[in-house]
Amino acid sequence: MPRTLITGGAGFLGSYLCELLLSKGHQVICMDNLITGDIGNIDHIRDKGFLFIEQDVTNYMYIKGEIDYILHFASPASPVDYIKMPIQTLKVGSLGTHKALGLAKEKKSRFLLASTSEIYGDPLIHPQSENYWGNVNPIGPRGVYDEAKRFAEAITMAYHRYHNIDTRIARIFNTYGPRMRKDDGRVVPTFISQALNNEPITVYGKGKQTRSFCYVSDLVDGIYKLLISEETNPVNIGNDSEITILDFAKKVIELTNSKSAIVFKELPVDDPKTRRPNIEKAKSVLNWEPKTSLNDGLKLTIDWFKKSL
Repeated sequence: MPRTLITGGAGFLGSYLCELLLSKGHQVICMDNLITGDIGNIDHIRDKGFLFIEQDVTNYMYIKGEIDYILHFASPASPVDYIKMPIQTLKVGSLGTHKALGLAKEKKSRFLLASTSEIYGDPLIHPQSENYWGNVNPIGPRGVYDEAKRFAEAITMAYHRYHNIDTRIARIFNTYGPRMRKDDGRVVPTFISQALNNEPITVYGKGKQTRSFCYVSDLVDGIYKLLISEETNPVNIGNDSEITILDFAKKVIELTNSKSAIVFKELPVDDPKTRRPNIEKAKSVLNWEPKTSLNDGLKLTIDWFKKSL
């Protein structure tokens, strides 16, 4: 029975990975300091084969016994969180990744880093493929997250090359689904919460910026396929179907039967104008591509928000 550590395992994505790996027969250790995670996300799986450790991963990590896999998902992941917690975000991407890699070295574990499409910053090429180096403002307000993840990729590859650690890097694009925090500032929970409450939906700029949304079950399936693959270079995991933010707002209003009006606000600093993954590598190397349509995924997410609000 494989034994797996998931840092950030009480978070949105981490909790789904805990579930998935338990279903695959893994013993799962979830480590989370709960600053953005929620113990409620994992309450239903706290049974045999599952251990929760409340700890900040930037501190010394000690786990007794063997560990076959380490999935490093600990980090604030929304602009609201990492702008509010810039130092913690930088520390978890640097010190936290260093500590997790050190544990992987000690235990001879396979290590998977949760990286991000923010690696590409406000991209100058479209769609974004893994060989694009990005267009990032290192001293802007979003730089704390972008550069933390860029450093995390660099140190992961350094451990791979210098210490021969078996590593994987997933560049995760916009993901949505049940268990997202309604106040985390990301567009899906924000728009759905506003629409269900018939409040004005806040669109930044003219709403012409684009995003590509991947439903969470598709995303974790891609992560798992990367974990068990032999691919050691970064792989984009996301949905390559693109939509403008304005059209997305209209879709949410339609699916919720909301009376919300759309209001426009000033575009935030360094907000990416386009975001769409090139997923040809994931298709060819992992035999993976998303299956859930935006309409179907949004209906499931809206139903969950109706119950939780």
